[in-house]
Amino acid sequence: MEFIECCVDGHVYVPDAICNGQILTGTVGMDMIDSSPGAGGKEREELFFRALCLCHTVQVKEEESVDGIKKGLQPCGKSSSVYISSSPDEVALVEGMKRLGFTYLRLKDNHMEILNRDDDIERFELMEVLSFDSVRRRMSVIVKSSTGEYYLFCKGADSSIFPRVIKGKVDQVRARVEHNAVEGLRTLCVAYKSLAQEEYESVCKQINTAKLALQDRDKKLAEAFDVIERDLILLGATAVEDRLQDKAADTIESLHKAGMKVWVLTGDKMETAAATCYACKLFHRNTQILELTTKRTEEQSLHDVLFDLSKTVLRHCGSLTRDTVSGLSHDVPDYGLIIDGATLSAVMKPTEESSSGNYKEIFLEICRNCSAVLCCRMAPLQKAQIVKMIKTSKEHPITLAIGDGANDVSMILEAHVGIGIMGKEGRQAARNSDYAIPKFKHLKKMLLVHGHYYYIRISELVQYFFYKNVCFIFPQFLYQFFCGFSQQPLYDTAYLTLYNISFTSLPILLYSLIEQHVNMDILKRDPSLYRDIAKNSLLRWRIFIYWTLLGVFDAVVFFFGAYFLFDNTTFTSNGQMFGNWTFGTLVFTVLVFTVTLKLALDTQYWTWINHFVIWGSLLFYVIFSLLWGGIIWPFLNYQRMYYVFMQMLSSGPAWLGIILLITISLIPDMLKKVICRQLWPTSAERIQNALKHSKRDNVSEFSPHSNLKTSKSKSSEHRNPQPTRSGRLSKKMMCTHWGGNDYCTFNSFSFSDSPHNSSASYSDRGSGLETSV
Repeated sequence: MEFIECCVDGHVYVPDAICNGQILTGTVGMDMIDSSPGAGGKEREELFFRALCLCHTVQVKEEESVDGIKKGLQPCGKSSSVYISSSPDEVALVEGMKRLGFTYLRLKDNHMEILNRDDDIERFELMEVLSFDSVRRRMSVIVKSSTGEYYLFCKGADSSIFPRVIKGKVDQVRARVEHNAVEGLRTLCVAYKSLAQEEYESVCKQINTAKLALQDRDKKLAEAFDVIERDLILLGATAVEDRLQDKAADTIESLHKAGMKVWVLTGDKMETAAATCYACKLFHRNTQILELTTKRTEEQSLHDVLFDLSKTVLRHCGSLTRDTVSGLSHDVPDYGLIIDGATLSAVMKPTEESSSGNYKEIFLEICRNCSAVLCCRMAPLQKAQIVKMIKTSKEHPITLAIGDGANDVSMILEAHVGIGIMGKEGRQAARNSDYAIPKFKHLKKMLLVHGHYYYIRISELVQYFFYKNVCFIFPQFLYQFFCGFSQQPLYDTAYLTLYNISFTSLPILLYSLIEQHVNMDILKRDPSLYRDIAKNSLLRWRIFIYWTLLGVFDAVVFFFGAYFLFDNTTFTSNGQMFGNWTFGTLVFTVLVFTVTLKLALDTQYWTWINHFVIWGSLLFYVIFSLLWGGIIWPFLNYQRMYYVFMQMLSSGPAWLGIILLITISLIPDMLKKVICRQLWPTSAERIQNALKHSKRDNVSEFSPHSNLKTSKSKSSEHRNPQPTRSGRLSKKMMCTHWGGNDYCTFNSFSFSDSPHNSSASYSDRGSGLETSV
């Protein structure tokens, strides 16, 4: 937050002198852009500065000494101090007044001390504080000057101050407020009124009566404040710049490209919020703004306004919604909706007329076809109502709320996922959230990288566990048809116990922790890859049924493959016959190797840990089986597995059967992967193919771009010239051509594989704006 200017009776003040467009920060005092207020306005000017130095809840912290040396000494020898408040706006205003000549010193013994321009200390006794709340949108203090006069100073939003003003240059101040709001500055209006001794006693009595009420205390306090804060005299207004955090615009733009709907819920004025949305790229220059505000509903009924907006949106979009088309598409108009708190209350209120329909459904239908929605002048409760309305809509989308202040807590608690930013407005949001981040820019990596990875890992973890247990249990089920339903187990008890604990647990556990199917930098550069996992695409019934059928198929192959292999009972070379435990061990061996190799086929990110765990799990099973069946264990009452595993491995047909059954079990999944990658590849699979071609041609993704131009790519560019950038604002199109039909987008490079040329070529286009294809 930074104090920019203030306006007193139409006269504008800035804290630093300006000469030829340059800010002279070394100057003391102020620069008046407009004409001097004159002798009469001097008193009101100082009263305005005193009001801002008194109407706040800022605390002063003196600089501490370190090793006996006083920190923070100013050149003039005065010790500096630090202002602390729950609201950064108040700190910015008090610091702005300090730069304009009025310094708030401290609150001591219920007296507020101010250092004026003449270096004289003024003392005001603090009588009452009418705290700020989101309904009133203002705060007030009642102070007593050293001369015995009582003042009520009030500051708040223009919509809550102007209706209560009976005197002052309202038109000039309102014009300046609207000008600053369009510039994206946060504005506050300041007013006051003098209180006689009798008025103050009456006010004090009302406040004390409301504070001592045992029932409806908050309501009675609000009524008392409403009566007290009337008949005010307008002093002026302030303008504070709430600067966007670093890379906030890039983060919001990336979320748009990833297919996420971004709604901004704020308590600022509509003009201020709209300017901020343009600055953070929520709205673009070609965005057509649709307004659903109080000003428009005053001219036209809410019913008519909603239906006009609905016709406008649906006329261009038809049956398509923004969920099915990209927000960057030029074929569908880009709409942005702005709604204020008062109109939202009317929309959320149930309609009594049955003919008018449900306004909430019409409002949601409009929002579905808008690329972004801005809700301004929102109370904290309204923010939570909006999140709840979206959660309970017919699509049932997953909602995420992110905020940094106490007024965002209700919204964060209502959403499916709540994220708090540890900013300058306290820690309430971070303490009530599911995740806390220090900066807004970290949301990009959190969602597009870690969110992408974790969803891939969790979806594989859940379905793989189900798959490997279907493969494990279904042969046991089939075995009952051949053992007279005698409950005879197919596997030994040790295998039954250790299957999910030791033999197959570590590979999937490691997969769910470190798998990276696409490089992290690529996920950050190309947010559209997030669309591959949108709408829970990997945990749908179609995918689940595929895993189930694959598990049933593999189990049938295990059981009946071994069954027909055992059709010849004289299986060994010495004429010995295999028994039921050898049959079960053969099925279990094929089972363990198949499910482990299935996970190895799904793994894209190979490290030494993966190799150690996957191949180590198979080796551990073989060693355990040799020890379990090769030693007579004295603590066991039975020795049914003695020498079973060694006898099975001594048979050549058993080795052939194991290899053959594993191959047959893995063939369907491999065919499915190959066919889907060729015919219906996802964006991530296209990038994986491109990286494989680059590694085949000894091109590393970490190689400098200047070294990646090969002779092949140059000759290919001569045969197929690429479009060049025609101007500074021209867009570039990056695509990879696979088999003549499929395309893949990249943010910094692309590979092409022409059907007429078997070798892959690399083409570097440089940096610039990008268009997804």
